[in-house]
Amino acid sequence: MPGPTNALPDGFDPWEHLQGQYTAEFNRRVRRYFSDHDGDWLPNIADKRSSMRVACTIKDDDSYSMMALRMSFFFDLLGQSKKDLMIYYGSSSDIVLPVSNHPQLHLYFSQDSQAVPANAKQIDHEKTCRLTRYASKAGESLPAVTKANLLEIAREIKTSFMEGSKGITYTCGKVLVSYTDPANGFPKGNYWLVSSSSQANTLYHKLCNVIDRPFDVNKINVGTPEKDSTIQGSSGTEVILGTSYKKRAYRPVANLRFRHAYVSFGGIASPIFLVDNTNRHTALIT
Repeated sequence: MPGPTNALPDGFDPWEHLQGQYTAEFNRRVRRYFSDHDGDWLPNIADKRSSMRVACTIKDDDSYSMMALRMSFFFDLLGQSKKDLMIYYGSSSDIVLPVSNHPQLHLYFSQDSQAVPANAKQIDHEKTCRLTRYASKAGESLPAVTKANLLEIAREIKTSFMEGSKGITYTCGKVLVSYTDPANGFPKGNYWLVSSSSQANTLYHKLCNVIDRPFDVNKINVGTPEKDSTIQGSSGTEVILGTSYKKRAYRPVANLRFRHAYVSFGGIASPIFLVDNTNRHTALIT
């Protein structure tokens, strides 16, 4: 019997092959990350994100050192190697929050990167509620949530929290607005930091529509502190163990954009993403 044939062509260069495969896959991820600029992929450093995109994109004539620097910039500085990871200290079971056997809906908002002041951290907020119409698992008194249920919620999120291809924005600030309705998915302690109470009313109304629960303005409570918001990036420093750290701004004013929504099940099963505008997660709908 003839021996096994060599499937590799004559003159096969493993380095060229590896570089070509890696470059194609890496640049595909870069394009996805910078998809807000996918209308024109010509090199352009006119703005911050376009400049970062050019810096990340691997070219065929890059040296290994240049490739490594681009990879480090994308994965380390821009944080792509840390996506979907959680850093915690101690037992992971200690950080799992109970959701009373109901799935929990999470909506995540953050600043646009170009709006973050130099030497300041990006502001982000996450809002949650519980899907009290469903149980997280089978065998409960309520019907277990299904993929069809989640698809319906995902479509409602797209309608309420998307405008075109981008997420809606709201202005966070010092006004704390809470909404308490445990039976309909909003336990005590649920609040939104906004610039005005009317803005919170609109956001809570949208969220109630998404989960098909009634909105009751009488369950809104507004707290406006005397202390004014501090400006992000210029709130001074403080010293801890001899090292200076930037003080956290007090309820800073910033425009936050809706990025993604997912449903969690109390740590029993992996979360399911419903909508994702960052292209970092596989969502039920695009």
